[in-house]
Amino acid sequence: MKFFLDTANLQEIQEAASLGVLDGVTTNPSLVAREKGDYLENLIRICETVKGPVSAEVVTTEYDSMVEEGRKLAKVHKHIVVKIPMIREGVKAIKTLSSEGIKINCTLIFSAVQGLIAAKAGATYLSPFVGRIDDTGHDGMVLVRDMVQIIELHDLEAQVLAASLRHPMHVLEAALAGAHVGTMPKSVFDQCFKHPLTDIGLARFLEDYKKSQAQGAAG
Repeated sequence: MKFFLDTANLQEIQEAASLGVLDGVTTNPSLVAREKGDYLENLIRICETVKGPVSAEVVTTEYDSMVEEGRKLAKVHKHIVVKIPMIREGVKAIKTLSSEGIKINCTLIFSAVQGLIAAKAGATYLSPFVGRIDDTGHDGMVLVRDMVQIIELHDLEAQVLAASLRHPMHVLEAALAGAHVGTMPKSVFDQCFKHPLTDIGLARFLEDYKKSQAQGAAG
């Protein structure tokens, strides 16, 4: 499963990219609004840092305007993936833009049938929002599994991008469900590296090494 970071913060992206396991980035209007500077320039910096897919979302809801905006975003950088919401006008825009060779991330998917429609329209990535479904009292990971199964059964080219992952267990479950991509905030990404037994084991190893060195010096 590929690891994407869900942020528009360049410092966070640089830190994650330096580890060598970051595959891409997803942004949305809410995340972009938190950052200073020119939006398009920031997108270029992000693309140059991650050197992989970077989702940039349209902020209009009509077909013509989404297509126009999507074309402009796609020209910003070769790594840009245009993010379009799962609405009727959005599906029409996905069909048009994908037929022009523009990669699309269909966002705000909350049912497997929505995902199937987006895949048929030509979306590259399908983004089910796991955490938000969990908030309603349902299991968001069921949606991920269903969408992965549909993609495999019907030999569709779209990739399931598990979004709204809120903790390491979400990341693990998405990987086990067969998600092609998991996108997460930097805080969740950082948590995936941690385990108390790793810290305890390392501290013990280092302490034993210090003791052996001290004994060697004394001898």
